[in-house]
Amino acid sequence: MRTAPGQRVRTRFAPSPTGYLHVGGLRTALYNYLYAKKTDGDFIVRIEDTDQARKVEGADRSLLKTLEMTGIVPDESILHGGHFGPYVQSERLDIYRRFCRQLLDQKNAYYCFSTAEELEENRKLQMKQGLQPKYNRKWLPEEMGGTMPGSEIRKKMQENVPHVVRMRVPDYISIMFDDVVRGPVEFDSATVDDQVLMKSDGFPTYHFASVIDDHLMEISHVIRGEEWLSSMPKHLLLYDFFGWEPPKAAHLPLLLNPDRSKLSKRQGDVAVEDFLKKGYSSEAIINFVALLGWNEGEGCEREVYSLEELEKTFSLERVGKAGAVFNIEKLDWLEKQYIKARPQEKILDVIRPLLQSELEKKSTDMNVDHISSDEYLGQVIELMRERVSFEHEIITFSSYFFFDPEAYDEKAVHKRWAPDTNDVLRDFITVLETVEDFSADNLEKTLKDFVAPREKKPAFLIHPLRILTSGVGFGPSLYHMLEVFGKETVLRRLRKGLERISVPQQEQGGLPPRGIVIRD
Repeated sequence: MRTAPGQRVRTRFAPSPTGYLHVGGLRTALYNYLYAKKTDGDFIVRIEDTDQARKVEGADRSLLKTLEMTGIVPDESILHGGHFGPYVQSERLDIYRRFCRQLLDQKNAYYCFSTAEELEENRKLQMKQGLQPKYNRKWLPEEMGGTMPGSEIRKKMQENVPHVVRMRVPDYISIMFDDVVRGPVEFDSATVDDQVLMKSDGFPTYHFASVIDDHLMEISHVIRGEEWLSSMPKHLLLYDFFGWEPPKAAHLPLLLNPDRSKLSKRQGDVAVEDFLKKGYSSEAIINFVALLGWNEGEGCEREVYSLEELEKTFSLERVGKAGAVFNIEKLDWLEKQYIKARPQEKILDVIRPLLQSELEKKSTDMNVDHISSDEYLGQVIELMRERVSFEHEIITFSSYFFFDPEAYDEKAVHKRWAPDTNDVLRDFITVLETVEDFSADNLEKTLKDFVAPREKKPAFLIHPLRILTSGVGFGPSLYHMLEVFGKETVLRRLRKGLERISVPQQEQGGLPPRGIVIRD
């Protein structure tokens, strides 16, 4: 897709400051950003706060902060400046009033004094008659083809009666344009309402301000969600009224739940901030969102992309028309791929402060300097990176690398303990005390050599050793885990565990599950 000769590509993301950044908004921002970067253009963030009743204080900067946390940095915004500001609509009111005056003078717009009650009554009547609700043009002046005398309009203005300004939609015309994603689109003007341009509070509507700002900010491509497709005829008419060339338009497919219903805030966490707080990385989120409606091409099975790679491969022509299913399992899978491939140094940057916070809350019998060292943390990372869903779980899910177990998995203990388990463990501790090479390979050999003459399988000791040293019955390779713990920690934990778990002696019938006692 090409712009006019000499025209620089300029895209924009124009959120309302009404709360958190929705994943749908992030996708819109991302596609605008990627297209701008692919074409050496500019990406602008403009805050559209014309609906003052829904405005949330501080939401504009929060939105920008979240975008930057995911790697999407605008070229122009309220924080980054630029030559086309102000970048917040409430600071551009004089501009909108000037252009509104122009449309009134051109007879493309008119004053409307209908009350909210009248509008609602008219809407209900039209719906009862099976008609599409539209303004009934009660206040359309006679000179513009309506029935309202100019004298009545002037009287209302002199009396300062609250009013809005509406656009006059031409009758009996077709409004057509080529959408980059959807192809040729056509509307009948009979389906287009006389849209409000300026509200009674002096603020413009989204439709009016958006068109003016896109023109004055030299936006070359409007890339937004499919839900805005029905607004295109209103926008195109305004461009025509002003004699401006409209930007190219691309309407993105809807985001859907797995049941094909529209993704909404009422159906679970869809705020980008929520995903970041849960531990999803910005890389995985961006990768996931990029694939919600776009693919590199037929035959390409690649699914993992960095932001830099997306900047090179993205194209609007590869955005599909069909709704994109928001599948959280796909995001989980991507997060795991990034954890597996992420440089150790980057993971260290995440888990260091988490460990420090845990150390401040708990006491530990392990050497704090040792377990806080990059060398020790690096060993833990390599052992756990393929077993965790989030980086923070290296600390929270695997706390046994840093703290002695406070409790033992009772089901695992009852399942893995035999009447002679404790006696065999005590003998094995004696052997471990003499082991100098505490490597995984040597520990494995030592254990197998120990159980063989006793006619036991390695599993007889593997599971109890895991439970006593970690508190749980699952985890990474036992031998590698013990190597990372170190000899001193392993022996201490085994001795403590044997003091807390007692096995009553029984002559016949085996050991009943409740025969084992785990002391606090």
